[in-house]
Amino acid sequence: MDGNKEIITGSDFKRMIAGAYSAFLLEYENINSLDGTSLADLVCPGTNMLRTMAAAAMSIRNSNNDGIGAIACSVSNCAILGARGNSGVLLAQIFRGIAKGLAGKYDVDSSVLGKAFQYGILYAQRTSDEDTERSIIITAKAVAKGAHGAVRNNRPISEILAAAIAAGTQALKEFEAKAGCVDAGAKALMVLLEGCQSGLDGNFVSPALIFSSGTKTSHTVPEPINDIVYPYCVQMTIYNCKATVENIKKALAKYGKMIVVEKKMHDVRIHLHVERPGVIVEKITGWGNSYDIRVDNMAEYHKPLVLGRPLSKLSVLAVAENDADAIKLQHCGALVLMVDREKGLAVGNFINTVHSDIAEKYILLPNNANMNLVMRQTKCLLGKRVEIIYSSSFMEQMAAVKAYNAGITLEDNVRKMENALVKFRAEK
Repeated sequence: MDGNKEIITGSDFKRMIAGAYSAFLLEYENINSLDGTSLADLVCPGTNMLRTMAAAAMSIRNSNNDGIGAIACSVSNCAILGARGNSGVLLAQIFRGIAKGLAGKYDVDSSVLGKAFQYGILYAQRTSDEDTERSIIITAKAVAKGAHGAVRNNRPISEILAAAIAAGTQALKEFEAKAGCVDAGAKALMVLLEGCQSGLDGNFVSPALIFSSGTKTSHTVPEPINDIVYPYCVQMTIYNCKATVENIKKALAKYGKMIVVEKKMHDVRIHLHVERPGVIVEKITGWGNSYDIRVDNMAEYHKPLVLGRPLSKLSVLAVAENDADAIKLQHCGALVLMVDREKGLAVGNFINTVHSDIAEKYILLPNNANMNLVMRQTKCLLGKRVEIIYSSSFMEQMAAVKAYNAGITLEDNVRKMENALVKFRAEK
């Protein structure tokens, strides 16, 4: 081990994230054109990863945090809730692993950051529960192995990333030679690493400059403002509140989403989802004394409180592509979450719906296999409040939802709906 004394700060990490986002802006259409099998995402994996990356990048645009651990946590939280498609969930898990490796750190040496990236790859590996490893996981392992020596010897982070990129590039070439095509997942992993390296060196095109140059008018580049995530659920009560409900809602509207303000006698209860909880605590100063303040990080496992009286104890939450499908699903008793063609659906959309307290518990019913990891991520964050029926088409959704019975338990409904789905598939 040499005497490397390099220190990586929060500002360095911010540049890495900006560089990675810039790299995905330039490469996402190329990734879309490649084989997405390894990502378990056959529909626009590059766009899904770009949108997830945008959620991560937007989390630090106005951040006052200086510590690398706090910044990595913000990036991870927003990537997890902003994850779109199976490919986006895999990318978000990389950031979750990195954040775990940097937790509690203000700044780090290159060895610690290198190990954090290895944690990220490990978390991505854990996301897939299949017996057969996909090429993105094989490439990730090659990257980790290639960087291991540089990490162990405490080399500068630029050398660690260079070793990782060299190993990944070789693995990518070997897969291409064997399969006769370039794998989208392996390519995306290289885009991430190369973008982080460019960001650290300061050798990248600023995302702001890309948008200001008019790219949005000539290409279908998603607007990053649509990917802003509000990862914290804040609940509090203000005693003898001096402000009206209407004024409180108006004041809080610019800071969050899912705002619920209820007046009970002289007290006011507030519930909202925000980017930065501290801003809300500061904002309520002058309205009255607050107590029972609770802040939940929705990107981690949590138990959302039932604030009011849900309309039902159990509901099916089905994803629909169009109005015709939505009407048929609703006719069978399902709530419908429509896919916005511009914005798509992220993990956070399902989290927000559960927090709206329409029902006490939900059965999630996707309409394609490209959402399977999004469903699993939602389940991991909400626990027993949700269950999933892994339907992969509208017709499968209909077969399952027709077996739904609002008068029986969640567990009994899951069994009935899964059996109906098995029967439908056998009869096809």
